[in-house]
Amino acid sequence: MSTSTPISTSAPPRKKVTTLTYRQKKERGEIITMLTAYDYPTAIAMDKAGIDSILVGDSLGMVVLGYENTLPVTMEEMLHHCRAVARGAKTALLIGDMPFMSYQVSVEEATRNAGRFLQQGGMDAVKLEGGRERADVIRSITSAGIPVMGHLGLTPQSVNQLGGFRAQGKTAIAAKRLVEDALILEEAGCFSVVLESVPARLAELISKKISIPTIGIGAGAGCDGQVLVTHDLLGLFDRFTPKFVKKYANFHNEMQKAFADYIEDVETKRFPAPEHTVEMKDEEWEILLKELG
Repeated sequence: MSTSTPISTSAPPRKKVTTLTYRQKKERGEIITMLTAYDYPTAIAMDKAGIDSILVGDSLGMVVLGYENTLPVTMEEMLHHCRAVARGAKTALLIGDMPFMSYQVSVEEATRNAGRFLQQGGMDAVKLEGGRERADVIRSITSAGIPVMGHLGLTPQSVNQLGGFRAQGKTAIAAKRLVEDALILEEAGCFSVVLESVPARLAELISKKISIPTIGIGAGAGCDGQVLVTHDLLGLFDRFTPKFVKKYANFHNEMQKAFADYIEDVETKRFPAPEHTVEMKDEEWEILLKELG
C-alpha cells in the first residue's frame, strides 16, 4: 500500500510585488501589467487576476466623481479611494496618484503629502507628473523612503498648459526634451516612469536609454509595461474613449440594460417573485390574525 503524499496541483500563492520586482522584470525582459482601481471589489478582482500593480489614479475624478478633468481632485478624495483599494489588493504593488497642487507648492509639502499616501492610504508608492521641474521634489520624497513613479508626455494635470489632451513629443525638439526628462527622473530616484501619448518609437527609445521600467499608455508596445484606465477598458466610462484604449467589454450598455430590465420588472410586479420573498408559516399567520382580532 502506497503511503506517498499526493502532489498538489494548485499554484503557490503569489509573492507581494515590489519596486524590486519591477526592476527584475525589466532585466529579464518580462512585461509589467498595471491598471487603475478606485474601490475594494475591483481591487480584489485585479489581484486575483494576477495584475502586477494597481494605480489609484486621479482619473477617478473623471470616471468616478464626474469632474470635467483631474484638476479638482483633492488629497482627501485620493486617500479615501486608496484605502478602499488597499483593503482589497494584497499582492499587487499599490501606487497612489498625487493630485494637482499636492506636490507643486513646495518640496516640504510634497514630501508630507507623499507620506500620507503610505501612512493613511495604504499605498506602497506614489506617482507624480512632470520632468526636470520635479527633480528636487522626487529627490526629497525618495530620500524619505517613499518610492516614486514619474509621468511624462501627456500629463493630464497640465491640460490647460498643454492646450488640451494632446499627444506629446512629436517634434525632434520636444522628443529630445522628453528623453532628457526621463534620464533626469531616473537620476532623481524614480523606480519607474509612465509615458503617456507619445510616439511609439520615442517611447521605445526612452525605454532602452533608461534602466528603470517604462509603463506606456498610448505609447506603443516598446515600453516595459502597459497601463489603462479600467473604466475605459471595461466600457464603463461613456463620455469619450481615448484612441489608445482597447475595450475588453461594454459594461455601460450592460448596466443600462440591467437597470431598464429591473425597472420594468418592478413596475409590472414580476419582481419580487415568490423565490425572492420571505414566507411565514400558515399556523403562525393564523395566530397573528386571531391576535389582531
